[in-house]
Amino acid sequence: MPHHDHDSSLRRRLGRTLRTPIGVTALTACLLVALVAVLGPVLLGDRAAQVDTDAINQGSSAAHLLGTDQLGRDIAARVVVATRLTLRLTLMAAVIGVGGGLLLGVAPAVVGRRLGRLITATVGVLVAFPGLLFLLFLATIFGVGSTGAVFAVGLAMVPPMARLVQNLTASIAGSDYVAAARILGVGRFRMVVRHLLPNIAEPSVLFATQATGGILVAFSGLSFLGLGVQPPQYDWGRLLNEQLNRIFVNPAAALAPGAAVVLTGLMFGLVGEVLAQAGGRRAPQAPETTPQEELGTPPEPAVEHAGGALVRARDLRVTFPGGRQAVRGISLDIGAGEAVGLVGESGSGKSLSALALADLVPHPGRVSAGALGFDGHDLRADPRLGTELAMVFQDPMASLNPALRVGRQLAEVAEVHLGASRAEATARAVDRLDAVRIATPGRRARQRPHEYSGGMRQRAVIAMGLMGKPKLIIADEPTTALDVAVQRQVLDLLAEVREESGAALLLISHDLAVVAQVCERVLVMYAGLVVENLPVTELLGGAAHPYTRALVGAVPTMTTDRGRELATIPGRPPEPGETGAGCPFAARCERARERCHEDTPELTDLGPGRQVACWYPVGTAAAGRSVATTAHTAKATS
Repeated sequence: MPHHDHDSSLRRRLGRTLRTPIGVTALTACLLVALVAVLGPVLLGDRAAQVDTDAINQGSSAAHLLGTDQLGRDIAARVVVATRLTLRLTLMAAVIGVGGGLLLGVAPAVVGRRLGRLITATVGVLVAFPGLLFLLFLATIFGVGSTGAVFAVGLAMVPPMARLVQNLTASIAGSDYVAAARILGVGRFRMVVRHLLPNIAEPSVLFATQATGGILVAFSGLSFLGLGVQPPQYDWGRLLNEQLNRIFVNPAAALAPGAAVVLTGLMFGLVGEVLAQAGGRRAPQAPETTPQEELGTPPEPAVEHAGGALVRARDLRVTFPGGRQAVRGISLDIGAGEAVGLVGESGSGKSLSALALADLVPHPGRVSAGALGFDGHDLRADPRLGTELAMVFQDPMASLNPALRVGRQLAEVAEVHLGASRAEATARAVDRLDAVRIATPGRRARQRPHEYSGGMRQRAVIAMGLMGKPKLIIADEPTTALDVAVQRQVLDLLAEVREESGAALLLISHDLAVVAQVCERVLVMYAGLVVENLPVTELLGGAAHPYTRALVGAVPTMTTDRGRELATIPGRPPEPGETGAGCPFAARCERARERCHEDTPELTDLGPGRQVACWYPVGTAAAGRSVATTAHTAKATS
């Protein structure tokens, strides 16, 4: 992703975060503290330094809001004036800590292996040393005074900052783009500035901001102990020390400097929280404009539940920063109880299309649609579906928490979404495990995911989706990495679940034989677009798009000549952002002509229940091998 795109996106997220209550609070606090630091010494400097022997150790009054000290000086004015020195010394120490931490943190990634190990070990030892003792040790080394305290507190921050940067850098240093930069001979300084620091900036800035509050407290603590700022200078810690012996006589005078330390520390914490929200998934999202809105035309009205359509999507798009569209305006309908297959090569946009329906597209992806409805419910207005949608992911271990028992994870669905009691939810979890044919479900419910086989984990995930009463089941490569016998069990289970519950099924797969066994209709995707929509029975010779034909030709059957090479599709699918004018499959298509490279074909009707996006579709009377035959053969041999 281009660096300027990232900066622009971060600025937009920061702007939105600053308009939230926590953002407004943090910004207001920063402006207030800055004004006090700048104007305080100018407006109250003389009053803070004025000695009045007639007003020594007075309490709070109209003339002296917080009273006076042992020389008759106004304590409130001194607290305000001390803001500048306290912040200046705190920020100087933070610069030392952050700068030193960054240097030691990135050093192991750019220096030699032996020196890098030595630096890492040294940082590890320093981090293990108690922080307070290390701070006092450094304060003793550098001596009494503000300069020594700045170096002591700043250097005490270096080890934790360096450890954080080392961990972040280590996760990036092994990336392919870093290895490529090394091969190209990129210098060490450019490697750090260009490839390492920009990718760890957000967590590093967050840590530094929040640690600055700790530096403020540590610095004030040194001044309170007499190791920091010395007379005639004074900061909040020094003022707290001077008034501590009068805390029972004039508590306001003693508590005011401490309150200033606490409130300013909270301000730094708020700034860190704002940066965390702006840099992460919690950032408030701006309303996504649909392509129709961008063109000034009104979007389609809320989806009506008509014609048996359970799911209806029009011009569905998934966009990532930089304008890269992984799904480029697909339209699909899924009828109630219908089984639809979504097929295509890896990277064609199958999974993202399904995740967009479930509002599960990972950050920073954005979903937009001209119309997006589920059972008459407009998902653009409210994407929450509760238990009406069940999602079966490709890797069940990523869906199940390895630290929790399987039954507890299933029961949580009923407790949260159905309002069931713990006992009722547990009983339903056992019943659902039994429904997906897991033997001894009561005992299995008390086990953890690692005690299940691969097929059992997949069935447990299906059982989790059946804890409610789903109207749509989205199965994303549910049989990947399973052997043939277990694969058949999972497919039969999905068929049984559909028959019993009447739920519709959206099956995502690259295996056409699997889709042919389960589905009634097939959507073929390529480069983020649906290029063909046809009944599964037409895959034999009725596929009209050359890409669909190529996929069918690449599927071996029981009758395939073992001495003959399988059909292959030359080239590779385009990456998001690489597609331009013309048909996206034109570069790999043997039938492509000049028009295919210039104009993009739309999905048009080609008969009852048939649609294709191709300028020169293959005739319906065609040769080829049948995926339906493949499915029939597979059933016969199993």
